Amino acid sequence: MKQIKALIIGGAGFVGNYLINHLADELNWDIYVTKMGREELHNEKAKVYNLDILNKAQITEVLVAVRPDYIFHLAAQSSVALSWDNPGITIDVNIKGSVNVMDAIREVDFKPRMLFIGSGEEYGHIKPEESPIVEENAVRPGNIYAATKACQNMIGKIYADAYDMDIMMVRAFNHIGPNQAPMFVVADFCKQVSEIERGEKEPVIFTGNLSAKRDFTDVRDVVRAYGMLIQKGQKGETYNIGSGNAIAIQEILDRILKFSKVEIKVEVDSDKLRPVDVPIIEANTDKIRLCTGWVPKISLSTTLLETLDYWREH
Repeated sequence: MKQIKALIIGGAGFVGNYLINHLADELNWDIYVTKMGREELHNEKAKVYNLDILNKAQITEVLVAVRPDYIFHLAAQSSVALSWDNPGITIDVNIKGSVNVMDAIREVDFKPRMLFIGSGEEYGHIKPEESPIVEENAVRPGNIYAATKACQNMIGKIYADAYDMDIMMVRAFNHIGPNQAPMFVVADFCKQVSEIERGEKEPVIFTGNLSAKRDFTDVRDVVRAYGMLIQKGQKGETYNIGSGNAIAIQEILDRILKFSKVEIKVEVDSDKLRPVDVPIIEANTDKIRLCTGWVPKISLSTTLLETLDYWREH
């Protein structure tokens, strides 16, 4: 039986290592992964290539060398906050880089299946009657990052249809877990709590908007969904990945504070407030469940405690 080869483009980030481990350990595939030259990635389960997705020739070189059966496109500028500070970089990486990947695949002499990783942020300004959000819902991006991901999704659909490419798209809602960068809210809260417990800062947590409701899923459940979709998903289709249950950031913080070993106050930091925020983003996940049978398995409380313990140890 032919050994499956999987290529992860942009695997040095938070999700990359989890995806490598899942595909290697649970599915027993041969794993190849790309990263930017300045990034570090140490995972003996994968062969690593340096790659700049703004350089199409480099993409083609990797494709020819690996000849993957499956491609997971994770490479992105994924911080909403950074997208406000530097829209140009976000547009270049998330749109131009993705088109380079699709064009390189289109021109090689084999046809891998490809999964484009998008975001629940694409839906943007959701009307009350539209929640939970189905994949056919109108997208009304509320920030630069979301707009680039919505554009990536639309171009992916066009390439799938116009060039008969085996491309699928996902809109992954907020995924969290140990080792996530503190530019994201759950990791930020857990890092602050761990620093307070060690006496490294005053017992005050500074926050942004706590009223927004988001759909949080453990990253290990998310990468399991990616592995199922790359095998069973339908060409040209988009799939939501989320818990199906939006929860206020205030409740996330309250749960983390219950795990704290010390008393902590909460104060709003104006620097953490986004220029635009969407009140609620919650996924309808019927489509992926019907297609693959996927359901999340790891509870929110488990993820929050394990994330806090990660920061306590680091």
